Amino acid sequence: MSDNGTPEASELVYVPEPSWLPAIAAFGLLGVLAGIFVWWPYGVIGAVIALVGVIGMLRRTRGDVDRLPRRQKLTTAVLPAVPPRKRAE
Repeated sequence: MSDNGTPEASELVYVPEPSWLPAIAAFGLLGVLAGIFVWWPYGVIGAVIALVGVIGMLRRTRGDVDRLPRRQKLTTAVLPAVPPRKRAE
């Protein structure tokens, strides 16, 4: 228990670090959309930028998943997998 009486956390939550990769992928998709209506080379450049962003996000996610612990110590009760039955009245 902590100093103020609240129990310690039983499970850990892992949050990814901030990244510019989703914004880069969105910018690339904007280029693809512009290439459809304006000039096709914009679409090609946008597709390359979008691929760089998406591949970067996938690599970073794979690295984050590899660093997670394989098992966590179970400290709470396991809920039953079957729904409860209705009571007969």
